[in-house]
Amino acid sequence: MKKIDLIVVGAGPTGIGCAVEAKLKNKEVLILEKSNNICQTLMQFYKDGKRVDKAYKGCEGTNHGHVPFEDGTKESTIATFQNALKEHNIEVEFGSEVESVKNENGVFLVSTAKGVYECKNIIVAIGRMGKPNKPDYKLPMTLTKIINFNANSVLANEKILVVGGGNSAAEYAVDLANSNQVSLCYRKKEFTRLNDINLKDIHEAGNSGKVELKLGIDINEVEDDNSKAKVNFTDGTSDTYDRIIYAIGGSTPLDFLQKCGINVDDKGVPLMDENKQSNVKGIFVAGDIATKNGASIVTGLNDAVKILSVF
Repeated sequence: MKKIDLIVVGAGPTGIGCAVEAKLKNKEVLILEKSNNICQTLMQFYKDGKRVDKAYKGCEGTNHGHVPFEDGTKESTIATFQNALKEHNIEVEFGSEVESVKNENGVFLVSTAKGVYECKNIIVAIGRMGKPNKPDYKLPMTLTKIINFNANSVLANEKILVVGGGNSAAEYAVDLANSNQVSLCYRKKEFTRLNDINLKDIHEAGNSGKVELKLGIDINEVEDDNSKAKVNFTDGTSDTYDRIIYAIGGSTPLDFLQKCGINVDDKGVPLMDENKQSNVKGIFVAGDIATKNGASIVTGLNDAVKILSVF
């Protein structure tokens, strides 16, 4: 059984940031990542070349951590965190989903399919996008290939409906409209969660007719119409699309938190103290998983500094 000072669960920006701060305090650290890549959310849900900002979702833009993250693109951001792993000689076990966490006399036993690890502390930095939110209404199984939760499968010259009112939805709509006919459906009458750049871009796209904005409108039903998606809206209208992209956020992976014994509030946010320590002494939470609506990369890096300050 391998004995380690700290195990970080999740090899996203926050998890890597935590590992870097731990290394700088001469802690032996291991990152466990269930996928086969670092920054899996960026890899899976961001289109190539997509902008990645320091100041995001109204969060603090000042980075107090030791990973030199700056505004950039999907590719430059991933490279930054790859370089951080290399520079600080941080070990990542890929394909290592945590199956159980047991506390035995103040020491944690963390089990994966590859083995069992003993550690003094755990930081949960798994993000919120592991399980994308899905709508309450049923989606036709026959349309699985054209009902997506990212834009990776989009072809040119498609008629596309983007559903959601957050930054990802706005960015998808504006970007895809360069080579497709795009509508964006948001159940609220106004955008309330966009950063300044995306708010400006989506309004310009809407005003110019580049993107059709369907605001204050929700969806009642999606039907299979000859292998296309027929959408019945709450305003009584219907339309048919080649593809639907849902960008309605991700839910807290409650199952994993429960494995760790971490309690959450009625909004699914882990209970924690001012240093991000959960109700289980020695288990901390950082980044997206520690918030209701998701955090910025900078917030995650600053969480890492805060957590390691008490080690």
